Amino acid sequence: MTDLTSWGRLTRPSHRVVPLADRNRIGQAIADSRPGIAFGNGRSYGDICLNSGGTLWQTTTLDRFIAFDPASGRLRCEAGVLLRDIQRLFVPRGWMLPVTPGTQLATVGGAIANDVHGKNHHVQGSFGDHLPRLRLLRTSGETIDCGPDEQPDWFAATVGGLGLTGVIAEATLQLRRCESPWLQAETLPFHGLAPFFALADASESGWEHTVAWIDCLYPGGRGLFMRANHVAADQGPRAPTRARAMPFTPPFSLVNRLSLRPFNAAYFHAHRLKPGRARVHYEPFFYPLDNLLEWNRMYGRRGFYQYQSVVPRDGGQEAVQAMLEAIARSGEGSFLAVLKTFGQRPAPGMLSFPRPGVTLALDFPNRGADTHRLFERLDAIVRDADGRIYPAKDARMPRDLFKAGYPRWPEFLPYRDPGIRSDLSRRLMDT
Repeated sequence: MTDLTSWGRLTRPSHRVVPLADRNRIGQAIADSRPGIAFGNGRSYGDICLNSGGTLWQTTTLDRFIAFDPASGRLRCEAGVLLRDIQRLFVPRGWMLPVTPGTQLATVGGAIANDVHGKNHHVQGSFGDHLPRLRLLRTSGETIDCGPDEQPDWFAATVGGLGLTGVIAEATLQLRRCESPWLQAETLPFHGLAPFFALADASESGWEHTVAWIDCLYPGGRGLFMRANHVAADQGPRAPTRARAMPFTPPFSLVNRLSLRPFNAAYFHAHRLKPGRARVHYEPFFYPLDNLLEWNRMYGRRGFYQYQSVVPRDGGQEAVQAMLEAIARSGEGSFLAVLKTFGQRPAPGMLSFPRPGVTLALDFPNRGADTHRLFERLDAIVRDADGRIYPAKDARMPRDLFKAGYPRWPEFLPYRDPGIRSDLSRRLMDT
């Protein structure tokens, strides 16, 4: 048995780890070791990728590129390939992933299972919008090839399906053309949520990538709105060539009530004084934390939670304001606080997280009962606003909030693989 954790480092349960190295033998391997759950690079924050006391099917050894069509930009690869490896191989060749999350260290299989989104949902949608085809292996030995135009019901269940419909063996991705690795970016400070929404609305038609950092401890909310477009350029700043690592896990969280307020103030004012446009490499813009490896250690031995919600735009400003006020009253706070809007696009998956509205993502050190009391207050705000929580980031969502936020979950249940279990599925779905 091997002790493994997710990115939040809240628990470290023991697992039987079964590596999947040959895509032609996946079916037999998972049938012989069920029940289990696929485990990629461990970048999910909560318990979606854990199966305490049971089996994990390790997929990072499924890391091969199978075929690429340079005319159409279609890439066929195994599910354990890292998004980073796709970007670094194909961007110099004029192709790029249309949608990526805030880290490029996730696997293709994980990106599909969580239907990840980026900073450009209003333009490109989510990861599942760019999947012509995927291959799913069931613990019964069945192989299912599916896509938007081939067994679309299986495709809709698997994209955003939390890894519960089977093990994704390989996928065909539709890459987008890119003329250079650089973006033209602009940073604009704002005070209050009304200016944020005004900037978001004004930026939708002319900017592909939009996101904001917000100081959740400042009354009314202040932040930095960032927007960017791809540009054709012969030269620009290079990506950081060497990633640094958090060298140790401190006995207590470095993110605490003493450090948060001065850090947030310093970060805001440092960027407020140098607003404007600049050419940036895509890596630091898309993946600002990837250059600090093991950054999750800064939260100490007890780990941390991420709380990400999305609420409809109608009433969204009031809901976000209520969440910020609850956080400020609690004294908890977060310096990794991200606010952005989702576009008016239908979700490709039955359990996809993105929906039209506004999403707020926050990290909180694990302070036990105090942190959970704050989450109960945030849950009530999300529930009243008809919102939902992101399962990829979750480790404690109540079952009733999951069912309310994902009304298609009964439709999803028939597609579950009975040989697949996770800590999240037991918590939110199993009887």
